[in-house]
Amino acid sequence: MRKFLLLALLMLSACQHVSNPPSVVGEIRDLRSGQTLTAQELVARLEKPLRLIVGEQHDNRDHHQLQLWLLQSLSERRTQGSLLLEMLTPDQQRRVDDVRRTSPPPADLPGALAWQSGWDWNVYGPVVRFALAQPYPLLAANLDTLEVRTVYANPPTLSGSRSSAASVKDELLEQISDSHCGLLPESQMPAMLAVQQQRDRRMAERLLVAPTPSLLFAGAYHARKDVGVPIHVLDLGEPQAPVVVVLAEQGSEVTPAMADYVWYTPATPPQDYCAQMRKQFGK
Repeated sequence: MRKFLLLALLMLSACQHVSNPPSVVGEIRDLRSGQTLTAQELVARLEKPLRLIVGEQHDNRDHHQLQLWLLQSLSERRTQGSLLLEMLTPDQQRRVDDVRRTSPPPADLPGALAWQSGWDWNVYGPVVRFALAQPYPLLAANLDTLEVRTVYANPPTLSGSRSSAASVKDELLEQISDSHCGLLPESQMPAMLAVQQQRDRRMAERLLVAPTPSLLFAGAYHARKDVGVPIHVLDLGEPQAPVVVVLAEQGSEVTPAMADYVWYTPATPPQDYCAQMRKQFGK
């Protein structure tokens, strides 16, 4: 009897391991109805869609904790088909696949994956480590460096009425300018827009062929329903757009046009990226 009780307690503990989200104060909202949700209610709704995108603010640690929790929680409720990351490129896929077949994993995991230094391993590492230990594939969703250079040098014509709409391009151009603190020369803007949209198109293509249910982690602008990957999914002929959750800091405005759900987290101290960028541009 005591052995049975001990086993039951261990099983209960295992089930509760990811039942509660990290201690992140915030608010979750269904943007279609305006209803406020608990974390568990959100997960219950997210287990149904075949394709799901979670948008992040790259430098917000809370967002990466919540992504890991969402991935773990969804995996407990249904069989996960695949996880796709904006942070991985096609030339890393073979390394990812090799590491998944290696037990125990390499001591220098970032080195084995050729992890790019632009993505802080301290915040992305927990998600990657968890995904590599799962039976479903971890997939690259971005362009590699050579592809980016090719697009920048010779921007291709983008097919699709939604993604080529003037309103979409204008919104993205404004975001690109703002993210570069207004320092980019006007002559570079069309090429930068092409790179942004070709990244969105690649993520959409990868999402459509990935084993389902599939989950993509990407930056918030890539995730957005009105300007990002979802409109490319529709332009590629898929009748239904992915469900979108945007992780956003309190004070940000996320509308129903941008996402299906928003999880507001505490605002973090602003970083003076513009000072660094002015130094880079010599201004």
